[in-house]
Amino acid sequence: MKCDTSEYWSRIVRSFTVLLLTCDIYTFNVVEGVNPEVEQHLEMGKKLLAAGQLADALSHYHAAVEGDPDNYLTYFKRATVFLALGKSRSALPDLNKVVQLKPDFTAARMQRGNVLLKQGKLDEALEDFREIVEREPNNQDALEKLNMIEPLKETIAHAKLYFEQKSYQDAIILLERPIELCPWDTDLREMRADAYVAQGEYFKAISDIRPTAKLTPDNTRAYFRMSLLHYKMGEEEESLTQIRECLKLDPDHKDCFEHYKKVKKLVKQLQDAEALKNNQKYEECVGKARNILKTESEVVPFTQRAKSYICHCQAQSGDVNEALKSCSEVLQLDPDNIDAMVDKAEAHIANEDYEAAIQQLQQAQEIDGNSRRVQEALNKAQKLEKQSKKRDYYKILGVKRTASKKEILKAYRKLAVKWHPDKHEGPEKDKAQKVFIDLAAAKEVLTDPEKRQRFDQGEDPLDPEEQHGQGNPFFHQGFNPFGSGGFTFKFNFN
Repeated sequence: MKCDTSEYWSRIVRSFTVLLLTCDIYTFNVVEGVNPEVEQHLEMGKKLLAAGQLADALSHYHAAVEGDPDNYLTYFKRATVFLALGKSRSALPDLNKVVQLKPDFTAARMQRGNVLLKQGKLDEALEDFREIVEREPNNQDALEKLNMIEPLKETIAHAKLYFEQKSYQDAIILLERPIELCPWDTDLREMRADAYVAQGEYFKAISDIRPTAKLTPDNTRAYFRMSLLHYKMGEEEESLTQIRECLKLDPDHKDCFEHYKKVKKLVKQLQDAEALKNNQKYEECVGKARNILKTESEVVPFTQRAKSYICHCQAQSGDVNEALKSCSEVLQLDPDNIDAMVDKAEAHIANEDYEAAIQQLQQAQEIDGNSRRVQEALNKAQKLEKQSKKRDYYKILGVKRTASKKEILKAYRKLAVKWHPDKHEGPEKDKAQKVFIDLAAAKEVLTDPEKRQRFDQGEDPLDPEEQHGQGNPFFHQGFNPFGSGGFTFKFNFN
């Protein structure tokens, strides 16, 4: 059974407030010999309570108890406000005092029994409900609680047995009802949290541990456990938040401090790797990601993220073989990782293995048909495959797709000297002329950032069919490697 915590406490506050105000009207209207100052505090407390100002009301009830320490009614009122504030540990001593001063006060005993039940102190709660039923045999609320306790104890015993036998799912199922009825019992919540951890359900475990951090004072263990579980889930920021709470309670806590240092270092490394990736500093990104693996080599979400950075940055930097290897490692950990699939496809594209890239991207498309990145990469791979059957300017110059402008110009100069038509005679001259035109076309496209980008996307800027133009593709948009007026060649390699 799932419960909205805020709504739960709202109901508690409303019910306690109604109870207290009702008691004021019907039971506590006349209190003999009450100190006027105490009476004034009680009246102010009642008004503030009716206005929902519980903390302010509590301060007046504190003053009333100090002014009249033998009046069981003031203790009861203060206990009720404590309960409305969710402070059952503070309410219990006041309820004990009420029962001590007036053993036949059923309302106080009922409240104490309810608190003890919620805390999981079933034997003590049983005594209170039995006492009420002896005095008031027709008290239906007490009878109901009395009849549920023994079956509840049996359920908890069976849950413990299942837990000890490592039948964790059976234990979890049986603990649902006891935790619903005893929400302040930290032992039950911790048992179920341990069962969830054993099954790898860390998020559910955290949901059970979190209340224990508030129910038990200075509960460093709870914050440490939550930090570890968030860490195992790959949630470094939340892990850091929880471990800081542990250190707030105990700055010298050895385990918390050691874990804090590791998480803080990892958070910084992850942030740096992300920034380097976004700023296209790919080699530095790879180095930073490798440092992440040195910091954490066992927790899968972090190793996966580090390898994802390596996969992406190697693919973008043109380190094809390493990128293919790194991306494959990511996909072994997470077969449906769309980003790793696209990065691996980009590496295949850089390796001019367009068929493998298309196959990888089609697989990604089956997983996420709405991914814009997948669709754009698939379009690019399909265009490049089609283009590969035509002219490839990189191959013409014999350079890699990642070649710089300087490398492209160097390759062009070397080949242009070799294939210049003036250096050839007869049939060789025709071949040289064709090669020289191709070299000049490759230089024009690959040294022009805009044209090169278009070519890398699978479009040939000098192909009139793709440009919806006409004429010789080698003389597109005024391109003429021979100039005007015949074959008078001047070497200009800039």
